[in-house]
Amino acid sequence: AECQWDGESLLNCSFTRISTIPEDIPPTAIVADFSYNNIKTFLCTVGRNEEWMVKHLNLSNNLISELSLTTCTNLPVLETLNLNGNAIHTLTLDTPIPAPRSKMYRIVDHLLPALKVLSIERNNLNTVPRGLGLLQSLQTVHMSSNSIQQIDPKDFQNCSQLKDIDLQNNKITKIHPDTFRDLNKLQVVVDLRENALTVPLPQMLISLNFFQLEVYLSNNAW
Repeated sequence: AECQWDGESLLNCSFTRISTIPEDIPPTAIVADFSYNNIKTFLCTVGRNEEWMVKHLNLSNNLISELSLTTCTNLPVLETLNLNGNAIHTLTLDTPIPAPRSKMYRIVDHLLPALKVLSIERNNLNTVPRGLGLLQSLQTVHMSSNSIQQIDPKDFQNCSQLKDIDLQNNKITKIHPDTFRDLNKLQVVVDLRENALTVPLPQMLISLNFFQLEVYLSNNAW
């Protein structure tokens, strides 16, 4: 009842103290803002059998600690997902889900097909969420101010459209030299400032395209 609807495309439920996502969201909503509330759980499909045509979803500054995106099969046009300022320690993208009418399990092969920007800043992640490569349109991922300790070679595997990675202000001590090797579209920034790197990263840097890329490495331990 306290949400504001402009009658066309903008639903603003920010600062309304809600603890769950309303089920009667206007079907024409393109922007949905649920920031600064008491939401602990977000289930994409709860109460919604039809597709949800929102493009920009803001869930920042809530109380979410665990989140699975494997059920988000009803958000075909979602472009930006803002999860900043929660308490997320587990973000699941690649868990097997039951196949329809079968006891077998299948891996989601296309997840949030239009998602371009995923922002998970100021949370409690210890690792890069597995399965980012399932987000086939992902161009920007922001994970600054978490507790990520190392970057493994498969963390950004199959992220063929990725252009911008922000890992600033984590606890990273180790980055595998092949981590960014196949990310041919990186052209904006790899931000590794304010981490715990102790040695230079020549192999990793050689594999990057310096003609298009900015790499930030200041305020590390070396």
